[in-house]
Amino acid sequence: MNSYIKEQHKYNVGDDCPVFDGLFDYCSISAGGSMEGAARLSRDKCDIAINWAGGLHHAKKSEASGFCYVNDIVLGILELLRYHQRVLYIDIDVHHGDGVEEAFYTTDRVMTVSFHKYGEFFPGTGELRDIGIGKGKNYALNFPLRDGITDDSYKSVFEPVIRQVMETYDPGAIVLQCGTDSLSGDKLGCLNLSMRGHANCVKFVKSFHKPLLMLGGGGYTMRNVSRAWAYETGLATGFELGAEIPMNEYYEYFGPDYQLDVKSSNMEDMNTPGYLERVKNIVMENLRQVGGPPSVQMSDIPRLPIDTLMDDPNEDEDLIPPNERRHQRLLDSRRQNDGELSDSDDEGEGGRRDHASHRDGDLAHSTGRRAAVGIMSAGSTHGIGTSMATAVMGGSATPAAGSSAQSDMDVDDDAPLSAKKKKSGRKSSSGSVMAVDPPLPS
Repeated sequence: MNSYIKEQHKYNVGDDCPVFDGLFDYCSISAGGSMEGAARLSRDKCDIAINWAGGLHHAKKSEASGFCYVNDIVLGILELLRYHQRVLYIDIDVHHGDGVEEAFYTTDRVMTVSFHKYGEFFPGTGELRDIGIGKGKNYALNFPLRDGITDDSYKSVFEPVIRQVMETYDPGAIVLQCGTDSLSGDKLGCLNLSMRGHANCVKFVKSFHKPLLMLGGGGYTMRNVSRAWAYETGLATGFELGAEIPMNEYYEYFGPDYQLDVKSSNMEDMNTPGYLERVKNIVMENLRQVGGPPSVQMSDIPRLPIDTLMDDPNEDEDLIPPNERRHQRLLDSRRQNDGELSDSDDEGEGGRRDHASHRDGDLAHSTGRRAAVGIMSAGSTHGIGTSMATAVMGGSATPAAGSSAQSDMDVDDDAPLSAKKKKSGRKSSSGSVMAVDPPLPS
């Protein structure tokens, strides 16, 4: 490897992103799973696609970063954009999704929303005032959090923001990055969410009944990663798993309680109600500047060679002369065993059924959602954790008058916005200062 020192520095491969045997296969499984999931959603093969091996949101166009080599999220969103006018990306990892935001920072066809720890924390991006540029201005939303946020506090900001985003942006599809390093007790994270608090985000996003691509991400306490993603897979399929973990070869990993649960700790919540309310108001104000869903010029869906094969996978059979005799062994090899299942069997004749829309309200909950086997892979996410990929079937706002034009974006807890003055704080990447005072003692 010493002969490739320059290349390693050029592409940031080494410290956080080491070279190891099977690296290409790992990246292929991760990126391929997200692209395949997006393709199935676009072709109406399923309602929800899951790739727990994906969610590598730090990788850049020509640079590895933060245990991420290839940004499968960007590739999956690009596939969705072939069929959908607008795509919403939501990130609940403890780290900011800098790679995804950077990729779509100048476009209005993708809105990125990230809830993350900010301030002396990797990757150091995701400040409140980072809102996009050019056509993408106000289409990047960042909600910086402090240490120790609890389930109730997280829910109080997540649901109102995402609900307003859905009403304002009206995306055709949603990509949800479900990094579990925001759980309590994570080795690198500093938030205090329980498993059910984390899963509530999945349940809420699913309730809009849009095509949904669920991805993995960070998570460095393996037993909690497994618990959370197993529970959230159940929610995606319409089932809430019980607390008892069945006996299996990894049973000892889940001691001493052997329960499907991750509880919050007694960690102090540094996110005061005043701080969260001010940040939420600023994010909502940025969202109001959007003024409604952006339009996209109508055009033909771009075609790739694989699309022709997907349209008629049995095309070669039609070219075989009907009077040509074929050996019985060849015919037997093309038969499917009675016990085997495939996507085509599960989908039934006549195409998909049980279509759901978030506009249908409660009526959508009564429709059945269907599950199909997707891509299964063993590996690790962000370097640690189990991985698998599955597939699950399944209003615009106008700018308010007299909106605040304050530029320093102070988010102190008690003083009103109009009375704020610039204070010293952490410098953002643009060189400006954002004051975030420590919380008042309880």
